[in-house]
Amino acid sequence: MRALRLLVIVLGVLLVGGTLGLVVAIIVRAPHPSESRSETRTGAASKAAPFTAILDLPAGAVIEAVQPVGERLAVRLVLPGARIGTIELRPAR
Repeated sequence: MRALRLLVIVLGVLLVGGTLGLVVAIIVRAPHPSESRSETRTGAASKAAPFTAILDLPAGAVIEAVQPVGERLAVRLVLPGARIGTIELRPAR
């Protein structure tokens, strides 16, 4: 009877401790209220991006499409004067 009481107490402590650990893990991994979700995603994406190119587009230029081509990125542009161009960006090594 004494062993059963000890077992119940130990299992109860483990149950409460596991629940508290789960709650703490959720709180730590949740975004802080001061950060918006779009800022978090943009920051993470910009840090992980292997491309270092910055495109300086002329006034009136529009990016029409961006497509992955193997390890490269193809950017299709519509330039002023109805010209269309494609730029291929290679990953930084």
